[in-house]
Formats: sequence, C-alpha cells, structure tokens
Amino acid sequence: MSRRLPTGIDVLDRRLDGGIPAGSVVTLSASPASQSELLLYELTVSRETLYLTTERSSEAVLDALERTNAPTGSPEIRHVAGEAPLDGINRLLGTLPQESTLLIDPVDALERRELGRYRRFLNGLQTAMVNTESVAVLHCLSGRSPPAGRDLTEYMADVVFSLDTRVSGESIENRLAVPKFRGGRALSETIKLELGDRVRIDTSRDIA
Repeated sequence: MSRRLPTGIDVLDRRLDGGIPAGSVVTLSASPASQSELLLYELTVSRETLYLTTERSSEAVLDALERTNAPTGSPEIRHVAGEAPLDGINRLLGTLPQESTLLIDPVDALERRELGRYRRFLNGLQTAMVNTESVAVLHCLSGRSPPAGRDLTEYMADVVFSLDTRVSGESIENRLAVPKFRGGRALSETIKLELGDRVRIDTSRDIA
C-alpha cells in the first residue's frame, strides 16, 4: 500500500486507512451553496499548504480562515487570476515543498480553458505531486452549468470526493462519497457529516 498522508480531518483519515496516498490529485465536488469550504480549511492543518484562490481575493480567504472555528494551519494564500491562470499556477508548482498540500479553490476557472492546455496542466500537476510526494486538492463547484473540463478533471484525478448537500424542511443533510480511490479502496458507503463550525460525524439516525 502507498504511503499515506493524513488529511487532518479525523473522520476521513479513519475511513481512508490513514489518509491519501502521497502523490495524489484529489477532487472535491460540492454545491456552491454548501459548507465544503470547511473541508478545505481543515485540510491545511497537517502540512505546509499552498492555497490558490481563483475567484475570491487572498484577503477574503485569509479573513474566512481567521473567522472560522474549524482547526486550520497557516497556509500560504495566493490569488491566481488574469488571462493565463494556468501559467501562474505552473510557476508556483516549482516552489512547492516536499510533502505539502496544494489547494485550488475553485478549479472551475481552469476547467474553462482550452482542453488541450488543461490536459497538459493536469499531467504536469500529477508529476509535481509525485515528485514532491504531496497532495493536490481541486475544489470543483457542482453548480447548474459545470465547465467543459469537469469530466477530464474527474477522470485524471486519483481520488474523488463528492459532497451531497440536501435541504429538507428544517434539516440539512451532508453526505460525503468517495467513489474513486487509486492506490486504495473506494468507500462502499457514504459518510454522513455535520458541517457547522467544523467537520464532524453526524450521529443522528436516519428515519425511513
């Protein structure tokens, strides 16, 4: 079994036999209206983290990290935008420390680029993760109009996390699925999460 890097989220690490294989590219697919950002913030705990934001300013991300009650690390936050975001990220990949975490939030802006260039970027990202024994997490917004490159993102990814958030009356239910896991085993059941001030297991019972 490949060496695992802990995510920093205890509930995930227990279910994933210790964490994510070093060198992996992971996607986290979630609704834009969900609390998926809590998962991202807690992923900064375990290791040095480079947090690349493509939509919000770096100041907005830093403010959100400082206001959250979830445990966080002290990530380096960089805003990557403009006409050539892929070039900007490629330059930053060369500065990534060994055994670190790279977060791209969200990856949608990159998925809208020409597919050939985006494919080359994903291949280069995979190589960078393997060479540095790191983990990359690509935050994918599962909105009404997913970008053209979404299928390519999920195909190239080693691990796929899918967060399903459902609102029913006065209740909100969050279930995390792991349908794809290269270098390990995909989960046969979803994980019911409570996403309030931090990431916890939802211990409420399902009522048929």
